[in-house]
Amino acid sequence: MSADERDPGHAKPSEPAPDPVEALRDSDLSGVDLARAMLEAAQAKRAERGASGKPRAARPGRRRSRRGYTGAGPDPRDPQPFGAVLAKLIKDRGWQKPAAEGAVFGAWERVVGAEIAAKSRPTKLEDGELTVEAVSTAWATQLRLLARKILTQISREVGPNVVTRIRVHGPAAPSWRHGPRRVRGSGPGDTYG
Repeated sequence: MSADERDPGHAKPSEPAPDPVEALRDSDLSGVDLARAMLEAAQAKRAERGASGKPRAARPGRRRSRRGYTGAGPDPRDPQPFGAVLAKLIKDRGWQKPAAEGAVFGAWERVVGAEIAAKSRPTKLEDGELTVEAVSTAWATQLRLLARKILTQISREVGPNVVTRIRVHGPAAPSWRHGPRRVRGSGPGDTYG
């Protein structure tokens, strides 16, 4: 007879309770019944753990984030689309106005349409005044007539008050002035006939 059996006041240390999930694996249940029983056992085990008030031990090999980000879902540390990162950088640095001014040049074809963009190009944007160069004097006249419409399209595309006026001029004439010395006169006009 062992010492534990002789001394009734001496209690045998309790063995840990068998894991109900492990016990179910050895049962005769199968398929859906086994899955349902395992789910109920796991829920009971979780409820028992939560009722005990003991904090759950961290899983070995897994580090807990200091900022509280856990699991799947959106996270500021996730990779971001380039456009979103660029938009945030522009906003943080206060580059909205220069970016909008650059968009006038970059989105010219989208703003005015392919036909007008083929016959004109923006050359300068200064103090809200956009200078546009047309390929011919006829197109310069046409663009002057369409200036209001173009201003509306620009403000819709890149934002209000980026361009407040449009100045249109025709093509630049070739210059015959080369070198440091020049002679006054009509130039090579007699050459063309």
